[in-house]
Amino acid sequence: MPNTRSPTRGSMGFWPRKRAKRIYPRIKSWPKSSESKPLGFAGYKIGMTHAFIVDNNPNSKTKGQEISTPVTILECPPLSVFGFRCYLDSQCVGDVISDSLDKNLSRKIKVPKKSRKEEQLKKLDGKKINDVYLLCHTNPTFKKRPEVFEIALGGDKQLEIAKNLLGKHIKIADVFKDGDYIDVTAVTKGKGFQGPVKRFGIKILRPKAQQMQRHTGSLGTTEPGKVRSTVPQGGQMGFQTRTELNKRLLKIVDGKEVNPKGGFLRFGLASGDCILVEGSVPGSRRRLIRMRTALRYPKTKYPVNVKYISTTSKQGV
Repeated sequence: MPNTRSPTRGSMGFWPRKRAKRIYPRIKSWPKSSESKPLGFAGYKIGMTHAFIVDNNPNSKTKGQEISTPVTILECPPLSVFGFRCYLDSQCVGDVISDSLDKNLSRKIKVPKKSRKEEQLKKLDGKKINDVYLLCHTNPTFKKRPEVFEIALGGDKQLEIAKNLLGKHIKIADVFKDGDYIDVTAVTKGKGFQGPVKRFGIKILRPKAQQMQRHTGSLGTTEPGKVRSTVPQGGQMGFQTRTELNKRLLKIVDGKEVNPKGGFLRFGLASGDCILVEGSVPGSRRRLIRMRTALRYPKTKYPVNVKYISTTSKQGV
């Protein structure tokens, strides 16, 4: 019989493969946008289902027809803006914290006892500022401890936008709309310590190969006397920060429209604003998924027409 072959799994571009420092990711690069609005949002992964949409791609063989596509459902409760941070050439110039802070925020960070909002605003007068980032925290429905992160702003009047949003809530509809392309960033599912066969997809050796089959045949040459990082070996697999580009946001819906009978597996019933993202999204259920406006936005954008969303229970899947 012919030898079965498969491509090597795992790109060497991600190295070293260590566990993520925290369970929700950081976004290090943001797109430049002329729109005066926040450039990102965050939501919690609920699970997957399928939907029927009209294929509006004129170059597709199924154009104009209804096709089934897998979708990921994310619960997106409003984000609270408790402050903003100003930067000059990647150096922090100053922070401004809101007067009214949520009581659950103290579960995550140290909350100041007295308000210094006016004093902090005066310190920013006359200073040069390149970028302004919103300081936001989540309002999860299934736990009390929120997540805290920064969100970049677009447009020329970033400082004015940040002052207007200070102490207010942002909804998913204020940032994205149906049919937008987004980049999703999350910490993938952790799979612990795995061998080179599962981790990199190397070939299983014959039974007489040094009494070991699921290992690397050769660790390299005699000179230089070291093992290169490109040699597939066992180690940590999963629980790493990964970003997927150009995921299409199909529709913003209410949680009641997508709830199956009995709720979602290992999540429960969705409530509030939810979004349907075409395809899969990294991370496990209830894990925070961060989104931003697409960094490499596609040249062509097709209208989205969702005809049907499956609410069949996935408990037995």
